[in-house]
Amino acid sequence: MPLPRALEPFRLGRYRVLAFAMFVSVFGAGMWAVALVNQVLQLDGTAVDLSAVTATGALGMLAFVLVGGIAADRFPLASVLRLVETANLLTAGTVAVLALTGGLRMWQLAAAAFVFGAGFGFFYPAYSASLPRILPARQLLAANGVEGTARPLLQQAAGPAVAGALIGLVAPGGALAVIALCHAAALALLLRLHVPGHAAGPGSEPTTESAGDAAGDPAGDSAAAPHTGEPFPVPGAGERPPPQEPVGALRSVRDDLLEGVSYTVRTPWLLWTLLWAVLAVFLLLGPLEVLVPFLVRDRLGGDASTFGYLLACYGGASALASLVVASLPLPRRYLSWMIVLWGFGTLPFGLVATTDSFWVMALCLAFVGAGDGAGMVLWGTLLQRRVPRHMLGRVSSLDFFVSIALMPVSMAVAGPVAQVVPLPVIFWTVALLTPALGLGALWAGRMREDEIAHPLAG
Repeated sequence: MPLPRALEPFRLGRYRVLAFAMFVSVFGAGMWAVALVNQVLQLDGTAVDLSAVTATGALGMLAFVLVGGIAADRFPLASVLRLVETANLLTAGTVAVLALTGGLRMWQLAAAAFVFGAGFGFFYPAYSASLPRILPARQLLAANGVEGTARPLLQQAAGPAVAGALIGLVAPGGALAVIALCHAAALALLLRLHVPGHAAGPGSEPTTESAGDAAGDPAGDSAAAPHTGEPFPVPGAGERPPPQEPVGALRSVRDDLLEGVSYTVRTPWLLWTLLWAVLAVFLLLGPLEVLVPFLVRDRLGGDASTFGYLLACYGGASALASLVVASLPLPRRYLSWMIVLWGFGTLPFGLVATTDSFWVMALCLAFVGAGDGAGMVLWGTLLQRRVPRHMLGRVSSLDFFVSIALMPVSMAVAGPVAQVVPLPVIFWTVALLTPALGLGALWAGRMREDEIAHPLAG
């Protein structure tokens, strides 16, 4: 029976293992966000304590995401993912035991947040680099759509909701125990995962061997269609074949990192998209996270729960748009569509600061979220199909690093700027400047010519 396009990757046993491991790990991460706040309050912590603990987690992620990309390119991907979930399991289990026995301290919470943040820095590049090794190229868009749908639903909705219910029904450490179980389940799944090795070079295809599919599924991938479409990967402008060097060669971390940066700088569509994304995140995130709550209070007479509903509209629309894009073929003008969805999706953001209606505000934020989710699915797919496999871990980690590097700066400056600049001016500047910068990146990176010169089938 034919499956919807968005679900086609689930025919392959290896992908099912990887996807469900990601699902339960992300669900646990969503629970951790609420459990962490609860534990800080249980320890009579203040807002300063909570800020310090969460900042420690962000520091762990920033400190290790580039190293995580290097690890994804150097070592077996399944092993990297297993080590991450092992560390997560041990950390969550230790914190749960300490909480249930009354021995938990604030510094231990901060240490756990650091480990979880560092783990995410390793998990994301390895997960992203695994997909093109286990899926045909034509199914990568669907797989990225599945992730784009699952992350907001599990990490921002289901995980926090379950954690809140557990905290209210059982002992305060009960949610932490369930988080440990989530990571144990993810590890158990990953122990059955096999990702084809690093020996594959340009033009190679994902294997479709069954061999039980390393997932306990005798049918495994034997029914999967062979890889069709363009050779993998298609070199873009400024790209060159990977060096004919053994994967296990002893190269310094510095050299590996510089190789990834050099590749990015030499690849115009990649460089200009990243530069634009950094500016777009800087422009949008601070007003969204810091200033919208005050608009909710002053214009709507709402509170934190009202703000939560608005964020749910943003996240829900992002998930729905990801699913829609995953159900469609990759557009021929894939770079242009990505810029349009990301950039012009911010246009209604200006109305958020000028309306007194909750529903108008919710609709505007849903529109912004939909553009963000749809653009992210295209972007993740392009990285996996255009970046050489031996470089994908580093480029993915570099993408993630530059995307989050200015997040704290954006949130730090939003409040002071709002003291001297009217909110409507700030919000309309974001709404109009973001697509304008996107068009500039489209032109500077010669993306329209590039996407025609390097078509991607399906």
